[in-house]
Amino acid sequence: MGNTYGYVRVSTREQNEVRQLIALNEARVPGENIYVDKKSGKDFERPMYRRLIKKLKQDDLLYIKSIDRLGRNYEEILEQWRVLTKEKKIDIVVLDMPLLDTRRGKDLMGAFLSDVVLQVLSFVAENERKNIRDRQKEGIEAAKQRGVRFGRPEKRLPANFELACSRYVTGEISGREAAKQCNMPMSSFYRKAGNLR
Repeated sequence: MGNTYGYVRVSTREQNEVRQLIALNEARVPGENIYVDKKSGKDFERPMYRRLIKKLKQDDLLYIKSIDRLGRNYEEILEQWRVLTKEKKIDIVVLDMPLLDTRRGKDLMGAFLSDVVLQVLSFVAENERKNIRDRQKEGIEAAKQRGVRFGRPEKRLPANFELACSRYVTGEISGREAAKQCNMPMSSFYRKAGNLR
């Protein structure tokens, strides 16, 4: 019997590693053997995962909370599963999916069933992420059509903006002076003045 490890990955936006750490703790994974990456799923740089891979030896056991901790998409998940189970010859337990426990069914049928379940669940995980992105995109589009504005609210123009702007337009004062009178950066003043023309 080898050592027991755990792997946690969260993006910096969804700081929810606690949920995964609790699950690994309940599975009795030693704290010093838990590797945590806090990186955006976008670039998928995973220094702690790479360190863990180097540490893993044959017959070690790796716990992860969910299958998508191994990769961003179907191909990555399957590739990492292959590397871990076939090349490294370790066992994996996916806590959210009890069917994905390579300790059970070490015979050919057990390996086959595990691989089939993995492929189906990986596909479902990727498909769900795609559906979430599509729903977000549709929601944003619908909100824009209803007039919802995203981003920071625009600053209100100073009370003396129109007067300073008209004096600038007529050449009475320079743009620099007009921006100064309005207590605005020059770039903002020029942009707002251009919108009024």
